[in-house]
Amino acid sequence: MMTDRTNENNSQNPSMISFIKDPPNICSLLGLLSALIGIYFAIAGNFSLAMVGVIWAVVFDWTDGIVARRLKGRTKYHRLYGGQLDSLIDVVSFGVFPAIFLLSYGGFNLWFLPGSFIIVAVGVIRLSYFNVFGLVDKKTYMGLALDNNVIILAFVFLFERFFQQETFAIIMYILLVGMSAFNLASVKTPKFTGKWFYVLIGYSLILTVIYGWL
Repeated sequence: MMTDRTNENNSQNPSMISFIKDPPNICSLLGLLSALIGIYFAIAGNFSLAMVGVIWAVVFDWTDGIVARRLKGRTKYHRLYGGQLDSLIDVVSFGVFPAIFLLSYGGFNLWFLPGSFIIVAVGVIRLSYFNVFGLVDKKTYMGLALDNNVIILAFVFLFERFFQQETFAIIMYILLVGMSAFNLASVKTPKFTGKWFYVLIGYSLILTVIYGWL
């Protein structure tokens, strides 16, 4: 009897592969690919291309939500699955990437390990909180959203060439750990939507050209 019930339940569940065809999930996975490219170049020591990879991870992260809201006919399971997928990918893009970036830029010095742990730990703590409580309202986050960290990081890193690497590594350390504190802070921050998406596209294109030139 138990086996029959299990088989019946399994027959009602959609396959995992079926969710890959969902357009918002495709955007999410493209964001994961961008983050992975960024991680690869960060480890390889090509920090300019690492910045290009992660900034496009932000673009795809914003795009999946826009597509999901405009797409009709998505089931409850598609919405729930998409939310979980997006959250897990955010851990990689905005938690694992900056941690590896900091470690690599610091020459994998052991002193950079605590900061990298803080970055990843804050990422999973914040996303777990968000998955339970969501937004304060439709246009407000509690604390600084994680994607803002890499948007700011990509801009600040433009000034890297004006410093010695040892000095700038300390600046990166302070910046990333400092932003982690704001990620968990009990302060309300705006959720950038609407026309801000086009601002992000322009910002990403400009940074891609600059970093490609560098």
